[in-house]
Amino acid sequence: MDGSDRVLYESRDGIARLTINRPEKLNALDRLTMRQIDRAVAAAGEDAGTGVLILTGMGAKAFVAGADIGELASHTPVEGAAFARRGQDVLNRLERLGKPSIAAINGYALGGGLELAMACTLRLAADTAKLGQPEVTLGIIPGYGGTQRLSRIVGPGRALEILLTGEPIDAREAHRIGLVNRVVPAAELAASAEALARTLLARGPVALRFVLQAVHEGLQMGLVEGLSTEATLFGLSCATEDMREGTRAFLEKRKPSFKAR
Repeated sequence: MDGSDRVLYESRDGIARLTINRPEKLNALDRLTMRQIDRAVAAAGEDAGTGVLILTGMGAKAFVAGADIGELASHTPVEGAAFARRGQDVLNRLERLGKPSIAAINGYALGGGLELAMACTLRLAADTAKLGQPEVTLGIIPGYGGTQRLSRIVGPGRALEILLTGEPIDAREAHRIGLVNRVVPAAELAASAEALARTLLARGPVALRFVLQAVHEGLQMGLVEGLSTEATLFGLSCATEDMREGTRAFLEKRKPSFKAR
């Protein structure tokens, strides 16, 4: 991505892979790393040949163990607010990519790491993973969306316990409360993420984009408005070549060949 290679990015066979490459710092997020993540996400979004994005961390210890504390320690109030908004912008773009993203959580996902994972569409965790928002132990609060996304994913009661205690939870508990979608043996994490990505690639890409749009927009609306948005997007899906191919393939008892049109 640039000379520092804090983020490794590749795309092949419809799957883009973003790996945070600071294992010596447990893949901590600093300004440069966030900029490189942003550019990699933009590349995945702009590449018509990419259907799914997988995010993970380099090494076996950490997905992302948090923000770079050395940077955080010197922030003034104005700098802190600007820092949070920049990070939120990056994660908002990931969440609104228009294509499914999968967080393959291979170790610690703490602070900004959990916030990054929560901005992904789906989350797979190694059975050795630990997840949490420990910011209160440093006298601060999450700034990359943790107070907002966590409560939406697991509900306010469980979210508040995690946010207020700052104590991490293991992968099994994260799965039990709905924070992660699946838990797999650590040695199988990469293959499991790949298999899930292949499953998503076999679905209609326009339909996937409309599902993501309906859910994201619907969460900001009341039920009546959300249902109206769903109906509109359903109607648009009925006008696509993919819809005609999908229904025809079903009737002909064959696999569909979607063209993203």
